[in-house]
Amino acid sequence: MATATSPSVNETDLLIVGAGPSGLFAAYYAGFRGLRVAVVDSLPELGGQITAMYPEKQILDVAGFPTIKGRDLVAGLVEQAGTAHPDYFLDRTAVGLVQDDDSVTVELDDGTTIKAGAVIITAGIGKFSPRPLPAGDGWVGRGMEFFVPSFAPYAGKDVVIVGGGDSAFDWALHLEPVAKTVTLVHRRDAFRAHQRTVDQVRSSSVDIVTKAQVTALIGNGVVEEVEITVDGAEPVRRPAQAVVAALGFIADLGPLQQWGIEVLKRHIVVDGSMRTSLPRVFAAGDVTEYPGKVRLIAVGFGEAATAVNNAAVAIDPTAHVFPGHSSEGT
Repeated sequence: MATATSPSVNETDLLIVGAGPSGLFAAYYAGFRGLRVAVVDSLPELGGQITAMYPEKQILDVAGFPTIKGRDLVAGLVEQAGTAHPDYFLDRTAVGLVQDDDSVTVELDDGTTIKAGAVIITAGIGKFSPRPLPAGDGWVGRGMEFFVPSFAPYAGKDVVIVGGGDSAFDWALHLEPVAKTVTLVHRRDAFRAHQRTVDQVRSSSVDIVTKAQVTALIGNGVVEEVEITVDGAEPVRRPAQAVVAALGFIADLGPLQQWGIEVLKRHIVVDGSMRTSLPRVFAAGDVTEYPGKVRLIAVGFGEAATAVNNAAVAIDPTAHVFPGHSSEGT
């Protein structure tokens, strides 16, 4: 894996902004089309949200895999993308874009510039930051975390998870056989999580406390207890050596919104060719918006291939949109 580390001026055929599943598959497919490719991501590791938020999660909607762990999916995508020999620019953010008649130049926040024949934005939800737990102010890294990249640190502990979405229920389900106890606290008695996962958690030993909030974290240097306040009742304390604040995150497309691209509710509007409103700029994956859009990893893979095939023609007008099937050989 080639990784650029210092400010420089670079040229490539195709620049991909975002190194999540769609971006990694786009990098592979660019190599299949014979294109030089570079990939930029604001995170320090490949894999996007999967690596940052749920590497241990079992993913159930990827074709060919009845179930696959997040980190294993990323590992396979990285290996596949490696066949294209991409240049990776990690832990850097694309901040500026300048268009010429036959190229697009993107500036990164460290001063690096990348000149490409076309750009594909696969930025997912953009840069994201977790929604804070008011009672958890000052406790991050001292027993409270926002994400669960590994289950091992929670072995034998009393764990309290705050939230009612997919991440909260996924982590509750996976930590239940590892932790001493798992308590899930949510401020409502309705959940945003997938019903199948909710049913699985209800059937487990996880204690679900609804219409409640964690109103205090208590401990000497590290979390030892939490205070839970149920609507209309006096606060109660429970042991907790680990608290996971799974309250969602605040997403922001950041500088991309200043590039002149048509954006609708933090998503980039594209047509059936994955073209944005800017020439030579395409998009794929969760960041896109069009009628009937479905935000699944599997959908992002197809959009990435569509974007690359159409970008290939923008880069070289003599190329064909459809190059033939990969199984047909040369």
